[in-house]
Amino acid sequence: MDELVENLDAAKAQEKLEKVTSLCKRRGFIFPSAEIYGGFRSTYDYGPLGVQMLRNVKDQWWKTMVQFRDDVVGLDAAILSPPAIWAASGHLETFTDPLVDCKKCQGRWREDKINGVCPTCGSTTFTEPRAFNLMFKTQAGPVEGDGATAYLRPETAQGMFTNFSNVLNTMRKKPPFGIAQIGKSFRNEITPGNYVFRTREFEQMEMEFFVPPEDAETWYRYWVEERFNWYLDLGIHPDHLRKNEAAPEDLAHYSRGTTDIEFLFPWGFDELEGVANRGDFDLSAHAAASGERLEYFDQGLNIRYTPFVIEPAAGATRAMMAFLLDAYDEEDLDGDVRSVLRLDPRLAPVQVAVLPLSKKPELEEPARKVLRALQSVFRCDFDTTQSIGKRYRRQDEIGTPWCVTVDFDSLDDHAVTVRDRDSMEQQRIAIDQLVATLVASVQR
Repeated sequence: MDELVENLDAAKAQEKLEKVTSLCKRRGFIFPSAEIYGGFRSTYDYGPLGVQMLRNVKDQWWKTMVQFRDDVVGLDAAILSPPAIWAASGHLETFTDPLVDCKKCQGRWREDKINGVCPTCGSTTFTEPRAFNLMFKTQAGPVEGDGATAYLRPETAQGMFTNFSNVLNTMRKKPPFGIAQIGKSFRNEITPGNYVFRTREFEQMEMEFFVPPEDAETWYRYWVEERFNWYLDLGIHPDHLRKNEAAPEDLAHYSRGTTDIEFLFPWGFDELEGVANRGDFDLSAHAAASGERLEYFDQGLNIRYTPFVIEPAAGATRAMMAFLLDAYDEEDLDGDVRSVLRLDPRLAPVQVAVLPLSKKPELEEPARKVLRALQSVFRCDFDTTQSIGKRYRRQDEIGTPWCVTVDFDSLDDHAVTVRDRDSMEQQRIAIDQLVATLVASVQR
């Protein structure tokens, strides 16, 4: 019986993933890249709603990590970088996955992800695993050769380490302080998959927090809690989120402690974000390789030291996927299934939809006037196509928290009907109170 229940739960989870994937394509969140040419594996284009939602995720991260703090500053480092950086960081030597070939169908797989069975043909015979470096290598400039070799960064972190002194000197900071960055990273994954969860091109949201060595453990625990609570605050269900602290034997070579914040994806709990105590490995490695001092001089104590680094590193695209999956819901309304994304209003690509009850010209200008007032504060849509009921359903499915209907009574009472996405309750609100009322709803 337990196995039957488990299989049913797995089937329901897979069905939910397929429904969300379908919704993303149908409603303009995420498209397969180069689709008219048959697609390009593991790459995706973010459509009009998707690019807005992804921006919202990044904006919320930036507000929390930079704007609302006085001890963190921002950076936007280059994507292309020379081999010296990746030699010092250890990526050229250790940034690898175990690659095996199936002897029966010649499929190539990451050994630690297939449990000894080929996903294509079911064979259990493979070649010996060999190290496969995940970095994308390219040539910079018109002449090929070792001097022109460059890499697309596999993470955003190294740009923050190499700019440590620049930020320290120009921004007059002292530990504890952080450098935050959002940007593209590239990893030549052997087996990308699970929709946008694991792709070769993705966006990261990372922060390097530089602290006195004796305070590292305290700050490490602090950032684990801060980052865990960020997901809860934006609507992830507590039962769908957990912390998974790595055992000492499982730590990366640079780590003195790592905790993964994991979300319950359809295939099980998997990593959303990692928070690591990286010790002084990064600054010490780059100092040794470059010959530059990457230290802090504490004038009060008259000591010079290399700060330890606490790193919260999250995937923006992966976080967006988790928010979509957690928000997706269906409910039966007298035999009609309503699909709805119960997104936090801060994440919803459209926050308010203005819906004139009729296409008649006498409602057009009043509705446009309401739209213009709302657009100064909210992300809005203006929809006149099909019946009001179908327009409500369309907005429910893309996660719009409020629909504002302008009807013929609005011409006389100067009020509109506001419909709440989750409860579907409607209330009449004076137009001159509309913006303030909805702002208060977002802030609750």
